[in-house]
Amino acid sequence: MEEEIETPRDPKPCGPLEEYRIPDYVLRPDAQQVLVDHAPQCPVLVFINSKSGGQLGSSLIKTYRELLNEAQVIDLSEEAPDKVLQRLYVNVERLKMEGDILAVQIWRTMRLIVAGGDGTASWLLGVVSDLKLSHPPPIATVPLGTGNNLPFSFGWGKKNPSTDQEAVKLFLGLVKHAKEIKIDSWHLILRMRAPKEGPCEPIAPLELPHSLHAFHRVSSGDSHDVEGYHTFRGGFWNYFSMGMDAEISYAFHTERKRNPDKFKNQLTNQGQYAKLGLKQGWFCASLSHPSSRNIPHFAKVKVMKKPGGHWEELQIHHSIRSIVCVNLPSFSGGLNPWGDPGARRINTEFTLPYVDDGLIEVVGFRDAWHGLVLLAPNGHGHRLAQAHRIRFEFHKGVVDHTFMRVDGEPWKQPLPKDDDTIVIEISHQGQVTMLANEPCKSMSLSDPLSSHGHNDHSDEHKNDVDDEEWEDGRRKFGAAETFKLPDEIDIAHLS
Repeated sequence: MEEEIETPRDPKPCGPLEEYRIPDYVLRPDAQQVLVDHAPQCPVLVFINSKSGGQLGSSLIKTYRELLNEAQVIDLSEEAPDKVLQRLYVNVERLKMEGDILAVQIWRTMRLIVAGGDGTASWLLGVVSDLKLSHPPPIATVPLGTGNNLPFSFGWGKKNPSTDQEAVKLFLGLVKHAKEIKIDSWHLILRMRAPKEGPCEPIAPLELPHSLHAFHRVSSGDSHDVEGYHTFRGGFWNYFSMGMDAEISYAFHTERKRNPDKFKNQLTNQGQYAKLGLKQGWFCASLSHPSSRNIPHFAKVKVMKKPGGHWEELQIHHSIRSIVCVNLPSFSGGLNPWGDPGARRINTEFTLPYVDDGLIEVVGFRDAWHGLVLLAPNGHGHRLAQAHRIRFEFHKGVVDHTFMRVDGEPWKQPLPKDDDTIVIEISHQGQVTMLANEPCKSMSLSDPLSSHGHNDHSDEHKNDVDDEEWEDGRRKFGAAETFKLPDEIDIAHLS
């Protein structure tokens, strides 16, 4: 751990929020430099999506700017985080070279706060990862969306926050004392043949949402460019899913775009989400969802369980309608698809789901009733694998499209119309540092105490819902710049 630089004590009492304030001249190179005799103990840079949470985003910006330096509170609808961080770090490097001790202290102790939905949080995580900063700041997330899976995973709750000054002061105090936890980041490659008809920007009929900012088509002349194909790269931290759950999410986001005035309240949004689930047939999938749209009918799934291992094809039950590749213990508003591996499987086929072990958990679901088992103690989906890399190969089938989503943001994915193959490959790609509050849901290998109370395997007779319980139809209830390409992946050989 780096040694902190001592700073002179301020002989005069500071205001209650001086410990979080960053001076103008550190934030902006054009600002006049001033002498500051007190280094902030917990300097924060705050990013807020004013369009998230109905009117809450705008209200939160107003409160933070009243309490802090206005320049350290950024509205993401007006300025992208990569531009802000690049400007800040270039300026800090200049100040460090000039011997500015305050700039060094801020560089070492700064923490980031991002307020928005999971897509907004993922955007900032991607930017911090892409910039390859020499001392990347840890990140705290404010729940300001519908699902809020990222904040919930690290103890920040899932309900949209109050925006008054006292609530913001309380949150800043929690950020100051939060612990750091590293989490795995996951690189995603999508390669598909260029459409013969329709515009190419976006790839018709593919509309990548804004939160998938990290996706970029490989440009012409790039060493990985394959003639006749479009290749996208990106990353995620919580989950990638495809199938019927993503279809409902897509319907929700589409409806919200059409009628934004109807989606200004978190409870209303969740109610609308549930209604769309019923309308789409997620609870009556056997009647409304043709089996031809089930995952095994149009996709093969292969996994590499360890770095440098070999590919194994997963045998997926024909009834699986959704597959979730999940890194954190929160999906669909706080549910844990992987659950507790249970005494019968721990240290055998599966291990505990740590967020920094280089493995991602792969889970399948038949329908929403199957998903309800997550509400039961030790409930879980159909555990398929824990893997270091995953490869999806999509072939021609009866259906011409499916739905996918990354960290809460969905899109409609066309499927091959001939003998071609669309490939999605997911692989481990480094780590980012999050800030965790108590109680933190995520378990870390570097923090053995984090698993305390989450997993007790002393009782082998716990309600551990196994896959066999579903076979006979019985249902049990109660329940920025793109990422750098990993060296071991040769995109030219994806087919």
